[in-house]
Amino acid sequence: MRDVSLWREPVPPDGLMGEPPARGRFGEYGGRYAPESLVEACREVDEAFREAWADPGFRGALARLLAVHAGRPTPLTPALRLSEELGVRLYLKREDLTHTGSHKINNVLGQALLATRMGRRRLIAETGAGQHGVATATAAALLGLEATVFMGERDIERQSLNVFRMRMLGAEVVPVTTGSRTLKDATSEAMRHWVGATGDSHYCIGSVVGPDPYPWMVRELQRVIGDEARAQCAAELRTGVPDHVVACVGGGSNAAGTFAGFAGTPARLVGVEAEGGAGAARGRLGVLHGCRSLFLQDGDGQITQAHSVAAGLDYPGVGPEHAHLRDLGRARYVTVTDDEAVRAAVRLARTEGIVPALESAHALAWVIRAAGDGDLPAGSTVLMTLSGRGDKDVSTLKELL
Repeated sequence: MRDVSLWREPVPPDGLMGEPPARGRFGEYGGRYAPESLVEACREVDEAFREAWADPGFRGALARLLAVHAGRPTPLTPALRLSEELGVRLYLKREDLTHTGSHKINNVLGQALLATRMGRRRLIAETGAGQHGVATATAAALLGLEATVFMGERDIERQSLNVFRMRMLGAEVVPVTTGSRTLKDATSEAMRHWVGATGDSHYCIGSVVGPDPYPWMVRELQRVIGDEARAQCAAELRTGVPDHVVACVGGGSNAAGTFAGFAGTPARLVGVEAEGGAGAARGRLGVLHGCRSLFLQDGDGQITQAHSVAAGLDYPGVGPEHAHLRDLGRARYVTVTDDEAVRAAVRLARTEGIVPALESAHALAWVIRAAGDGDLPAGSTVLMTLSGRGDKDVSTLKELL
């Protein structure tokens, strides 16, 4: 496999991160590899979203909810003490300050409004770290919908706070006991459940994965991160654009939303994966959960188990648009270990008074490492999306520290 660890000159950005061509293709990735029973449901979601996204009334209603309920815009925070230590200028896009504590609410509010528009009365969702489940339960309560959230048994154990929050909000949390009992299996069970519930339920997928139109629909709903950050950088930075834009990547929704705001700029885009779940960095072409992308596989092409201390990165693949950006050389994908992520979380807490989610700590770990080994030249400006807060990870951190 070719080396993806070195910088390459970005390809011309024209057309990147816009609406994909027919059949939801990003180069050779994407598509709609859904069971026949779900093809029509995906088509209905596609048509409904296109219609809604072109409707100023829908866009206005979503913008209002994002402002008055989710708390947007989120601030751009200079990490002053840590920047001084690292020799770079680090700015944090604070998605941890949204209502529910992560970027997930951006996507879920949009899909919940879409479900209501389609006449659906129930949201189905999968979750790993629990943040997407909490956001789904929150939006369902706000709009008077039911919610059923599938979550791996292992993740239920390590994310008990978020499980309680979902149930308090009125959602049904369904434990998944098959396979690795983590995010991959929760996604599989949610899709199976949707097969028999398409008439009254909308599958509110949480990342830029799944059959078309989900990868680009979720990216468009998360684009608010990048659009806000682009405007904030223009006002804050002398150059107007940071040298590097960094975000953690599991399926890749916060990174896709962030990158969308900077795809047409000279900024270098960096996606940071967990060492044990590096779909973009080490995956091979395959099909899972309805789309063609890069997945961890064995010699027989079977999907292998991912591992990460961060439940939200515990996924054996990456969204198809990230695979496409990797192939084009427009984005670089790197990995960090569990230990590096935990150390980064502690360092941010002690220098900036911010406890990040362990997912976000992976992105910070790479920034710390790259500043130390010269991969980030001294004086570089770095925008990093802090995708979520670390309350949910306190029990894990207590065991490890």
